[in-house]
Amino acid sequence: MTVFNEWRNKPLDEILYQCRELVEDTDFPTVKKWRADGGKILGHFQVYFPEEIAHAAGMLPVKLRGSQIDRKRADSHFGSYLCSIVRSSLELCLTKTTDLDIFVTHPICDVARNLAGIWGRNFEYPCQILYLPQNANSAYSVQYTRDEYARIQGEIENVAGKKISEVALRNSIRVFNENRRLLREVYAIKRETPWLLSIDEAYVLVNLGGLMPREEHNELLAAVIPQIKTRAAKKQDKIRVVFEGGFCEQPPLDLLRVIGNSCYVVDDDLLIGLRWILNDVPTDGDPLMNLANAYINDSSYSPVQHDLRKPKEKMLYKRLQDSGAQAAIVTAAKMCEPGLDEQVAYSKYLDEKNVPYFISEFEEKMTGFDHMQIQLETFVESILFE
Repeated sequence: MTVFNEWRNKPLDEILYQCRELVEDTDFPTVKKWRADGGKILGHFQVYFPEEIAHAAGMLPVKLRGSQIDRKRADSHFGSYLCSIVRSSLELCLTKTTDLDIFVTHPICDVARNLAGIWGRNFEYPCQILYLPQNANSAYSVQYTRDEYARIQGEIENVAGKKISEVALRNSIRVFNENRRLLREVYAIKRETPWLLSIDEAYVLVNLGGLMPREEHNELLAAVIPQIKTRAAKKQDKIRVVFEGGFCEQPPLDLLRVIGNSCYVVDDDLLIGLRWILNDVPTDGDPLMNLANAYINDSSYSPVQHDLRKPKEKMLYKRLQDSGAQAAIVTAAKMCEPGLDEQVAYSKYLDEKNVPYFISEFEEKMTGFDHMQIQLETFVESILFE
């Protein structure tokens, strides 16, 4: 079934407009259409989940990453000192805006590891924790991850009402391999010709992957990428920056537009879970073992994964070098302990490397950007005219 047809047979600007409208629609129409057509839905909290398993069961994996909605019920379930994404994600489920069949979270922080318990007290459907390894450097980490995937697969099979065959799982891996390949093309455009694709335009194209079947997302990306490459756009005098801090709670789209007005964002960690695996996952052999090995050994970095091979500050510096960026925008969601902790490490390391950086915080419901825009423009001018 298809859930998003408004983009078809439209010119590029209209396609991007329709994509932006869908991403900003707090009613989640594609998820509701999937439900209305009889489909089952797995909702998973940030940052990474092996969506291929849910896809192979015929379910729609939906990335719960909050929303700019009024929280009328969820705030009573959490303290005010917690990040916004957990409260708005719960609000979406309490109001059945996203009506799930199973919920999965991860112990990525003190808040996230308790979400299964909170969901379990409020919903009748299964609420699970996927225990990704805390020590990714252990010799047993891949086997452990594979066993956790198998456990979660069993839970998904119970909800879907059918067994997941290796043939189905391999087919899903192929679909997601194609999706990751197309997303790498999008980011290649950002790095090589950033004037052809602004940060907010790239963001909505990536974001849609968490709201629709991957086959449909692949079709959309395959249609728009050639049009973006031939877009009539002139290069402007903007600095090249990396945006860091969008791994979990997502900044408002208007905030990304403000940044894009002053800078070319040539790389970022926005919705990094959708791009976590860096290369194709093999389709021969044990598919769960292949997915587990890719998670551990062929993946990006994040403040929520502790891997001694990928020290965060050095990985950020490498991202800056690989993208030819002149500076970094180091952000964090308010009340996000992992993100705010990493800001200290990032700023110290960038100071050592003499890389300019701009520090900020965001909250998913923030609406005023004038002050930040002035500060950012001053920062940009200090680099352009030094």
